[in-house]
Amino acid sequence: MKIKKSKGRIAFEIINVIVIAFLTISCIVPVLNILAYSFSSSQAIIENRVSLLPVNFTLKAYKYVLNNSRFWTSMLVTLKRVVLGVSINVVMITLVAYPLSKSEMKFPARKYYVAFMFCVMLFNGGMMPTYFIVSKTGLIDSIWSLILPGAVPVFNCIVLMNFFRGVPEELEESAVLDGANQLQILTRIFLPVSKPSIATVTLFSLINHWNAWFDGLIYSNHTENYPMQSYLQTMVVSTSSALEEMDIDKMLDLLNVNETNMQSAQIFISIIPLMLIYPFLQRYFTTGLTMGSVKG
Repeated sequence: MKIKKSKGRIAFEIINVIVIAFLTISCIVPVLNILAYSFSSSQAIIENRVSLLPVNFTLKAYKYVLNNSRFWTSMLVTLKRVVLGVSINVVMITLVAYPLSKSEMKFPARKYYVAFMFCVMLFNGGMMPTYFIVSKTGLIDSIWSLILPGAVPVFNCIVLMNFFRGVPEELEESAVLDGANQLQILTRIFLPVSKPSIATVTLFSLINHWNAWFDGLIYSNHTENYPMQSYLQTMVVSTSSALEEMDIDKMLDLLNVNETNMQSAQIFISIIPLMLIYPFLQRYFTTGLTMGSVKG
């Protein structure tokens, strides 16, 4: 039976479509503009003739970013950082969030730990104390200097903690009656029903590690230890150092590339892996996985 929509409902849906269409266009247009810049010639960009379509199509900007052994070295560093960093983040987030999701009756000191975490999230010692700690522990110029300082992202811990607190207590009580310990309850009950939240904090950690560039600059004394974003940053900012490594042919080709080309190419090279991974995590961004898991 088809339900007749009221005039208010029809107006609401029309406004929804208009607003969503406007937001979609406002997000797509800048991306298309940057993509056009990355494929346009330097002269066309200087003359301000580029809008949403490339002018004098060229791949010179991408060649400068990709046709360099340092780029592939930095890519390898980034891949190592992502694999190790995201794995450690998810494990630490889970181990912190699970006990803090318990009630104060089960974990009396919970409120003190939660208060401490909120303070850590709002205040920190600053860049210099962090650098001294990394330096004194011998982590400079190692992959661990990019991973361990942010091994426990507090905000992600709070996100997962709040999700764990929404898991019905009846699930845990039934597992305890069956003789399950806390580790078994975490791995067999909480994690399977928490896939949306796990996927969310995993994506947050992935984006954080993939896009980070500043820590690579301050914790690495040698450019071969730079992650990809740090390397691309130096490519854009320090043109002179890039010129020192180029032969005559590359220097001649540089006439067809300017800073805007390089920045645009950098943006797209950086987001391509995330664009490929996001669809696989997006399917977990649903709610109600615990519905029906508790039988009355």
